[in-house]
Amino acid sequence: MQAKHRANLTFVLDDLAGRESSMLTELSAAKFHGAWVRIHDSGDFFSDPYLLAWLRICHARPGVNFYAYTKEVDRFRRLVEPNPPANFLWVSSYGGTQDAALNPGVDRVADVFPDAQAIASTGWASQEASDLLAVLGPRLAGVPANRIPAHLKRLAGRRFSEWQAEVDAERTARRHLRLAVDNTLPATEPRTPDHVQTPIEQQEAA
Repeated sequence: MQAKHRANLTFVLDDLAGRESSMLTELSAAKFHGAWVRIHDSGDFFSDPYLLAWLRICHARPGVNFYAYTKEVDRFRRLVEPNPPANFLWVSSYGGTQDAALNPGVDRVADVFPDAQAIASTGWASQEASDLLAVLGPRLAGVPANRIPAHLKRLAGRRFSEWQAEVDAERTARRHLRLAVDNTLPATEPRTPDHVQTPIEQQEAA
């Protein structure tokens, strides 16, 4: 799976126009008419040109329904929300560096929970029965965590949004510490690192 993902990414990076053309050809097949196609099983819309290519694909294949999860909140605010394709739905996922830009009172959002019971206790709606519920069901979508022991141990009973908030707080504390160190030590002294892995990065590194 990882090898296939790397091959697809290389194709996109080296020849985005070619990737767009191949997708348009593939999606012209009769089996896709009226079907729902999830953009990405993993990964995200990593650049403006890449997202714009998918928007063109959506416009060019109006008989196909597209949906996606994304943590690229700012990119979607700028490029999608002003004029989204009628056949494209998306849900913003917690657990990324732009969580603070999300408003669960307005935005359609998804959060990963330790289990189904944790979802029910918050009043969110689980999408476990069908992935499409994240975009067609209630606006607050709960995603049960994969039952992988190592991942559950890292999650430690938290939601992704809670985990990310802890990461953000640690990043802020380190930044403040670095500023304090910079004010008291010569510029040649080692500086405190500023990068703190997001929950997703920590899982991928495991």
